[in-house]
Amino acid sequence: MASATAALILSAGASTRFGGQPKALLPVDGRSGVRRIAEICLADGFDPVTVVVGAHHHLIAHELRGLSVDTVDVENWSEGRTASVQAGLAAVPPERDVLLWPVDHPFVAGRTVDALLAARETDLIGVWFIPTYQGRGGHPVLWRPPVRNDIFDLRPDAPIRSLLPEFGPQVRRLPVDDPGVVANVDTPEEYQAAARQWDDAEVV
Repeated sequence: MASATAALILSAGASTRFGGQPKALLPVDGRSGVRRIAEICLADGFDPVTVVVGAHHHLIAHELRGLSVDTVDVENWSEGRTASVQAGLAAVPPERDVLLWPVDHPFVAGRTVDALLAARETDLIGVWFIPTYQGRGGHPVLWRPPVRNDIFDLRPDAPIRSLLPEFGPQVRRLPVDDPGVVANVDTPEEYQAAARQWDDAEVV
């Protein structure tokens, strides 16, 4: 059940490769990417829905006005993405599973979130669920509490994927028909390519 799962939306970076324009505010499906992600999570019943902000915290908080989301302002966001994840996790009840959705993957279909939840419900061993498209792993990912505990032991600049070998067979890779899971919009060119792909497909 999504109601027993927290959603953590990662939106703390400076978007330097966009010239400082917040990626979170790029339009996706008639609204900003960060608002679309938050609305999907709220509609699915995630509780709480927490948005981690940093460099553009005022702009993003304003964009989310009217939505029942919490924001966590990370002062040390520049130390690395893991620092932002750690700050967000600290605000989430420790017994909750967590959906981590970085805002630079705004074109993910809502059905992919549903597929991750369904996979979690039928798998009692897996603790880390990763959607894949054409063999490539992407986002959002779904974690059970054992993953959370190990993330807190990482350095702020250490990649979270470095924990994957530790969990071995408890890492589940879920093939999905959704190119949005690997559409990482770090640059204007990547955003434009993902937007064209979105326009060419029927995304739900």
